Amino acid sequence: MAGTRSKAIAAVVAAIVLAVLVTLVHGSWKGERLARADEDTKRVASAAAPPVLAPVSGDATGATPTEAGIRAALEPLAKATALGAPPAVAVVDALTGRPLYGANQERAATPASTTKITTAVAALTAPGPNHRIATRVVPGATPGTIVLVGGGDPTLTALDGGQFGPGYRPARLSDLATATAAALKASGTTQVKLQYDTTLYTGPALHAIGVNENIAPVVSLMVDEGRVDPGVVGKESNRVASPGIDAAKKFAAQLKTAGITVDGTPAPGTAPASGAPELASVQSPPLSAMVEQMLTFSDNDLAEALLRQVAIAKGQPASFQGGTVAARQVLEGLGVPYGASNLKDGSGLDKEDKLTPQTLVRTLAVAASTAHPELRWALTGLPIAGFTGTLTDRYGATSGSADAAGVVRAKTGSLTGVSTLSGLVRDKDGRLLAFAILADRFTGDPDPARAAIDRMAAALADCGCAG
Repeated sequence: MAGTRSKAIAAVVAAIVLAVLVTLVHGSWKGERLARADEDTKRVASAAAPPVLAPVSGDATGATPTEAGIRAALEPLAKATALGAPPAVAVVDALTGRPLYGANQERAATPASTTKITTAVAALTAPGPNHRIATRVVPGATPGTIVLVGGGDPTLTALDGGQFGPGYRPARLSDLATATAAALKASGTTQVKLQYDTTLYTGPALHAIGVNENIAPVVSLMVDEGRVDPGVVGKESNRVASPGIDAAKKFAAQLKTAGITVDGTPAPGTAPASGAPELASVQSPPLSAMVEQMLTFSDNDLAEALLRQVAIAKGQPASFQGGTVAARQVLEGLGVPYGASNLKDGSGLDKEDKLTPQTLVRTLAVAASTAHPELRWALTGLPIAGFTGTLTDRYGATSGSADAAGVVRAKTGSLTGVSTLSGLVRDKDGRLLAFAILADRFTGDPDPARAAIDRMAAALADCGCAG
């Protein structure tokens, strides 16, 4: 399957060109991270052999594969002993949603982080790709008191923001402190008491998995996702126990730097009713950028924050339960069949989460539809095999799936005994396919299971299955 090295590199180059052209059909290709990937592609192209796949233009899609052809490509690979039992699989035509193949596709399996695909589409629908999350400072009910009000932006940073890389620029706590200090000084105030308001969210703050380096307590006010080591974005990190007070203390320190003295220790409080004057605010990047960041790096804190934005937009409680109810309402409103799917969170960390492959592929098909250009970031945020995010170290030269490097764009998922992959792939005939492969019945080392799933996705890329 691997072929020669030059052929593999050329296939990567051509496939990424194809992916760019297809995405342009649905709207402009955005995001500095993707532009950077395009520059990397150009550098590879300068040293590669002529492309083995000719670029396509407009909406050319190639011949549609047959069910028998896909079955012949996938089913032998699905029997790999590393998977424990044959996985639940679905494949559809990405641009039309037409079902092409299914094996246990109605079985609700543990999706792990492929759950984030549904969270992404729900957030891009309600409240939408241009929505930004505000962190505000308002006067308190008591004279001489100000309140730091959390709006649910977990990436608000006490650093300079560069830790996220050039594709994502978070709101900065220092900017909020500087603007707040200017407003206070304008009224002759240089000393205040500080309160912090985390009342936007309801329900449990602690995820079902408990204290964990993969996610902070889910509260509406935090900085740097509650990380003890905030400079390690995309990596595991210990988390602070109380993100709200941590954010308030760091804000107090920033106010001191800006010339405002905070009297005493910040205390919990509640902002006055809406309509009260605002001293200052900062805004997150648009949800489109937050969705891309979440998908590319499988960011659990962002996923749970986005789920609560969906809940707020749909009039549901901003909680795990309210968010999942709201997300289901949004997806079913888009025509996505939910069937036996039953989610407990927005990140996929909860092993009680259940999704059918059918739900995942239909969600991807809706995002690829020309009727929904507002959803395109749910596709552009998907990691690129061998190149970006959680797929950077997969589809290597010795993996048995190297020909699919640069061709597969997919969200990964990993829990104990669970390995999943769901995304898009262009087959050998040029047809864009949406697929979901959910393996949740194996034991032992997850690496062989991941490799087996990668080979299945690669088989779709290699498939000339039109009959």
